[in-house]
Amino acid sequence: MFKKILIANRGEIALRVIRACHELGVKTVAVYSTADELSLHVKFADEAVCIGPPPSSESYLNIPKIIAAGEITNSDAIHPGYGFLAESAGFSRVCEKNDFTFIGPTPEIIEAMGDKAKAKETMKVAGVPIIPGGDGVLSNPNEAKKLASNLGYPVMLKATAGGGGRGIRMVKDTDEIEKMYTMAYQEALSTFGNGDLYIEKFIEDPRHIEIQILADVNGNVIHLGERDCSIQRRHQKLVEESPSPAVDDVLRSEIGAVAINGAKAVGYVGVGTVEFLLDENKNFYFMEMNTRIQVEHPVTEMVTGMDLIKQQIRMHAGETCPEYLQEFKLRGHSIECRINAEDPVNGFMPSPGKITSFHMPGGKGVRVDSHAYAGYEIPSYYDSMIGKLIVHAKNRSQAIIRMQRALEETIIEGPKTTVPYHRAIMEDSHFKSGDFNTGFLETFNYKPTQ
Repeated sequence: MFKKILIANRGEIALRVIRACHELGVKTVAVYSTADELSLHVKFADEAVCIGPPPSSESYLNIPKIIAAGEITNSDAIHPGYGFLAESAGFSRVCEKNDFTFIGPTPEIIEAMGDKAKAKETMKVAGVPIIPGGDGVLSNPNEAKKLASNLGYPVMLKATAGGGGRGIRMVKDTDEIEKMYTMAYQEALSTFGNGDLYIEKFIEDPRHIEIQILADVNGNVIHLGERDCSIQRRHQKLVEESPSPAVDDVLRSEIGAVAINGAKAVGYVGVGTVEFLLDENKNFYFMEMNTRIQVEHPVTEMVTGMDLIKQQIRMHAGETCPEYLQEFKLRGHSIECRINAEDPVNGFMPSPGKITSFHMPGGKGVRVDSHAYAGYEIPSYYDSMIGKLIVHAKNRSQAIIRMQRALEETIIEGPKTTVPYHRAIMEDSHFKSGDFNTGFLETFNYKPTQ
């Protein structure tokens, strides 16, 4: 086991990793920008190192400064969390060269799965169903037009280096191709530094299903059930749950086995997520593989009773998958709401600033993952997530009731938040019945309460 882990991240995920490390008896090092000096992850780490001013490029994305922080604190491993450098093959490679264990995949695996076009081909060879589309990277809009006419509209243009819903455009007819191609290319180039695009057939009204996997250094891979992430806005997830209302035991076994085969095909180690689109006929297609811990990992923890961060650290320390996990059964139902400092009434405009009053809910089956507190200043430089509210109950209907109660108890004053929006979702009849897909929020009629 490692002696000291540096967490190359901020906010709630940095605090989450610190908690897991301390329960494992591992010392922790927080890094922070000057904007995060008063964040809880800085307070609760054993050591903290300031790595620069607020802009991410000068702090949380500054690899030399992070490596220097690891060296001066004698850390022996680096945990990247999610976002920032979590899926950077370059960062993984630099960690290796400087004798730090990167608690994530090898550079080769990150590169193989980070390029979405290559990932599709890899999974296709492994027998994983993939969405019909072109072979490899598009060279120009005319090639996209030709392929789209063969696939049939609508189609999706996607960035090969994409993530977080960026660099994606849906094209309804041939007149839109050039415009959407240019928009997707420019967004991908500015976001990822890589404008390469590929094309896929658009799957109508799908659900977004992802399989959580755990893999050890000996080639053992298990899956821990699915999460349904269909409630999303502009490809950004707002609500996640496990198990999915659309997945039964037979489908879970089938899609889980496929995810395991995909992970084995690339020699995966650690925690990861294989993501699929599920159509109305229960056909599923590979979307991508996330080579990191995900924001929504707590819902899997709630229905499996497992600490995924601890297991991730153990896998990278060379331990094997516990045998008891081979026979796990999902227990009850869990739902997570991402609480963001955004104004749902004004197009989800970010709402940074000081939190003047802060009260999080409690009680049976309620969990809060947050780095915020009363008096905390939400920076304008980073993601707007304040925290995550997670509930667990014996079935889905009771989990929804518990989430409603927890949201009612949540008090965050100062910035605008998505709490009222989440309350409205929990009250929606289609959501309650499980009758929804990734287009749910496009037709969701949000009426803010006074």
